[in-house]
Amino acid sequence: MTASTRYPLLFSPLDLGFTRLKNRVLMGSMHTGLEEAPDGFERMAAFFAERARGGVGMIITGGIGPNAEGGIGAKLSTEAEAASHRIVTAAVHAADPEVKICMQILHAGALSSSEQCVAPSAIKSRVGRHTPAALDEAGIEKQIADFANCARLARAAGYDGVEIIGSAGYLISTFLVARTNLRTDRWGGAWENRMRFPVEVVRRVRAAVGADFIVIFRIPAMDMLDGGMSWEEVVALGQAVEAAGASIVSTHFTWHEAAVPTIATMVPRAAFTQVTGRLRKALKIPAITSNRINMPDVAESVLARGDADIVSMARPMLADAELALKALQGREDEINTCIACNQACLDHSYSGRRQVSCLVNPRACNETLLNYAPVQAPRNLAVVGAGPAGLAYATVAAQRGHRVTLFESAGEIGGQFNLARRIPGKEEFSETLRYYRRMIEVHGIELRLNTRADAATLRDMGFDEVIVATGIEPRRPDIEGIGHPKVAGYIDVILGRRPVGRSVAIVGAGGIGFDVAELVSHAGKSAALDIDTFAREWGIDFRNHPRGGVTGVTPQVAAAERTVYLMQRKPDPVGKNLGRTTGWTHRLTLKRRGVHLLNGVEYLKIDDAGLHTRVHGEPKLFEVDTVIVCAGQLPLRSLYDALQACGVKASLIGGAYEAVELDAKRAIDQASRMAAAA
Repeated sequence: MTASTRYPLLFSPLDLGFTRLKNRVLMGSMHTGLEEAPDGFERMAAFFAERARGGVGMIITGGIGPNAEGGIGAKLSTEAEAASHRIVTAAVHAADPEVKICMQILHAGALSSSEQCVAPSAIKSRVGRHTPAALDEAGIEKQIADFANCARLARAAGYDGVEIIGSAGYLISTFLVARTNLRTDRWGGAWENRMRFPVEVVRRVRAAVGADFIVIFRIPAMDMLDGGMSWEEVVALGQAVEAAGASIVSTHFTWHEAAVPTIATMVPRAAFTQVTGRLRKALKIPAITSNRINMPDVAESVLARGDADIVSMARPMLADAELALKALQGREDEINTCIACNQACLDHSYSGRRQVSCLVNPRACNETLLNYAPVQAPRNLAVVGAGPAGLAYATVAAQRGHRVTLFESAGEIGGQFNLARRIPGKEEFSETLRYYRRMIEVHGIELRLNTRADAATLRDMGFDEVIVATGIEPRRPDIEGIGHPKVAGYIDVILGRRPVGRSVAIVGAGGIGFDVAELVSHAGKSAALDIDTFAREWGIDFRNHPRGGVTGVTPQVAAAERTVYLMQRKPDPVGKNLGRTTGWTHRLTLKRRGVHLLNGVEYLKIDDAGLHTRVHGEPKLFEVDTVIVCAGQLPLRSLYDALQACGVKASLIGGAYEAVELDAKRAIDQASRMAAAA
């Protein structure tokens, strides 16, 4: 079966009149952190060129500010700055002359990192650093002129178009929403005045770049704000920017400060595309949809429903640069699927820690630094443990040409991912295991399941090196009565090997504790697998689309059928160290279910009466049926020590190397880098 029959819409061209997209696959915008790096443009060139070779039809860069006051670091406002961008556009067009690359113009407004940030009104964003200065008439004219100048320079730099972001709480969207636009002049008040700014920006940009240049407007199709934009306003704005010269409208969902998840793994695939479909019917220009579209069959179904003309996949292109090419060639089972964990991409971007990458693909944004070159002298390697670290090492080493035997004591691969995929909302983790199963076949890795390798056997088999990826063992805390029948380990609970009572105390509130709390408090369908359930749990009204999509809609979360206490020793807020972009969703979900989140807990003993504690110094007995221990992990290194004693060359990776907290991101990254150097 050819791609034309499997995905007839996804791989069909799109005629824009003055130019043509070779297919409907868009690599959507995502700030990578390379934009501000000293060697960032060279690295961006390699990053985007690899995706161009990977089969996409169009690429949109991360956000570039039109001026200093509106930037989030990178800007384009001078001819000298344009010269650097030519490195990127030349690389993409050399990789595939048919691929279009557009630069996103992002004026952050009240979310700008600059102390000189500006907005329609002097209202500080809940997630912004500074209170913006309210623009006067001259200031508004300057911002519009800067947008036009930025677009002109983008064209001069070799881009095929620009995307103007008018959503997410950035400058343009704050003109649109009454709560952030308190003006009483011609730029505020009535809706016609509030939408004047984005319409004028599009009109001036079109005038600056000419008729034969792609101009995309990112519209806030559902901003998830109480008192946000009404559906009628969304449609009116779409039609107005179309008339002003936009070539394409791209739908965006939520503001950064809205309390609704839109891109986390708990969000169903293609949950929001129906909104784009409604808007598309009101417009004559093509529409782009996005959010949680991570596989080609999902993208094809979106197009088949008429929900969009182009499908945007940003993070999926981090996970696999060849996603489109693999779909085109019938190799879908080889796609390294984005699991929407956010751990190495958005969590990095919004915490300011370092550049973006990808948990399942550490090469993302490191294409000039991390490569899997063929080896000149293949070696005979053993990898013991088929968890994330062992799978990553075995795959990269075999891909490079080494002979790899992978030992796993269990009857299936996956390690801790086999636990994660059983948690409601983390079903996507199964995709990573599907990918690695296929890589084992593709690269000829010898897999030995149900095999507990010992040092003497490995020595006698004559391997050049043994990679020990044996993972962790749960830490057994020193609590009186820890061996009581009420006590259960988290692995046994997740795998269903231990019954759980009607009242539960979870000892330890790290990532595993939250996962266990999610599992034992969950009732009904997983929202990640059902759009209607997801909408009810987060108060979204797709059918009526009130202001913001959420106004007046109360979240309906099924209460836990058990009494659940999630507790930790630390006095810090429970869940403080969870992921920056997803932690709040887990905390809020558990609270809505009635789970009790407790800090400052000292564990005294466990007996027939339950769990005896002191909470902030006060004695407290929790009369629970089950105590689930999630109190950290210890590295399993006994095999490594035995190999050392036998004189066998061995290396530690993953949890066996460091088990402070289970961290698949660190494990896969470490394993991939070690295998790249092996």
